[in-house]
Amino acid sequence: MKLVKLLSFCWAALAVAGPAMAQGAGDAAAAGGGISLNLGAAFGAGLVIIGAALGIGRIGGQAVEGMSRQPEAAGNIQTAMIISAALIEGATFFALIVCMLFN
Repeated sequence: MKLVKLLSFCWAALAVAGPAMAQGAGDAAAAGGGISLNLGAAFGAGLVIIGAALGIGRIGGQAVEGMSRQPEAAGNIQTAMIISAALIEGATFFALIVCMLFN
């Protein structure tokens, strides 16, 4: 069931990202890539977002579990969680920009 949800989310991400990165008729010939390059960038952007969402979700879940087990360490766990989530977001933005630049 999880695999079906993941595949449907990937398909939806590709369907939304494809038209957003579409080029005009004259631009496709100048770029030299055409539709295959657009699909590659859209697929790459979708994978980046899915990976970031899974990573941040896991960080949040594990942090809450750790805080419930050791309430006295909640401040340290929360600080580490925020720093880790920020690093993941930075890598995500970098990967998205790379996907858009090579469009």
